Amino acid sequence: MTREIVINGRFLSRRITGVERYGREILSLFRGSYRVEMTRVNGARGHAWEQFTLPAKLKSQSILWSPANTGPLMVRNQALTIHDLSPLEHPEWFRKNFAAWYRLFLPMLAKRVRVIFTPSEYVREKVIRRFGVKNVTVVPNGVNTARFHPGARPLNHDLPEKFIFFVGSIQPRKNLQALLGAWKDIKKEYPDLWLMIAGAVGTIFGGTQRMQCERVIFLDYVDDDDLPGIHAGATLFVLPSFDEGFGLPALEAMACGTPVIVSDGGALPETVGDAGLVFDLADPGSLAAALRRGLEDAELRSFLRAKGLERAKEFPWQRSADMIWKTLNEI
Repeated sequence: MTREIVINGRFLSRRITGVERYGREILSLFRGSYRVEMTRVNGARGHAWEQFTLPAKLKSQSILWSPANTGPLMVRNQALTIHDLSPLEHPEWFRKNFAAWYRLFLPMLAKRVRVIFTPSEYVREKVIRRFGVKNVTVVPNGVNTARFHPGARPLNHDLPEKFIFFVGSIQPRKNLQALLGAWKDIKKEYPDLWLMIAGAVGTIFGGTQRMQCERVIFLDYVDDDDLPGIHAGATLFVLPSFDEGFGLPALEAMACGTPVIVSDGGALPETVGDAGLVFDLADPGSLAAALRRGLEDAELRSFLRAKGLERAKEFPWQRSADMIWKTLNEI
């Protein structure tokens, strides 16, 4: 029988954030034939489609890839990408029904599938330890340097001359309270500087309150075509998360030549390597100190810019796509 590669395309109906970009980029670079099964429904109806309708569309020789943390429990010939375990480890960051579903469902699915992909060694070790599985392979995220590059310009946004940039879903895990607190500490020292925060409040997350601060711009969701230009125009990019399975926005900022400051949460140090400033989540003053250092030291910014551009070259999406494609054809 001829092997058939099928993609669980449930993620294609959603607005593009990190997980959705991952799936779309890799699909566009597969070197072979495959079939995508899609749905337009989300929420509970999306779960039902994934668990019952999708399996009925598969053949006995089908190999399914589920790129977005979930997949049909009844399909064993399946590869699953787990981007992080935050719904299991920190259910308080999510809506109760969402966290409860994942805590029940994901351990069963992880033990059923043939292969699990993770974006970092950090997540791989957690998956092995938590689920007692061995079939876990690290496939790093990537960056499209044809889109994310220093010459990118935004199409629909007028930018301040100098600004610090954050992008990500507005949710407790991103630790925006610390960023806004650090901004309150330093903003009087830099009267021509702004803080720009891009991201929408997701439907699956617990509440995150926005502090009212001077010279803070909340952009809500930024269209994918505008994101590279905003990254490229920023003085600094900051990702202060408590936990990240990879930290794709930091890599995209580095590809745009923007100096990056990240927390030591999760896989962020693994992703940026020595190409970014890493601050200590346990030290309340370390984020403000890192921001001051990045703003005042032009030589450091130049160094981080060069290191970031080189670091970004180490993460081509094609390599990720080839690793996944090869595994799917070996299951």
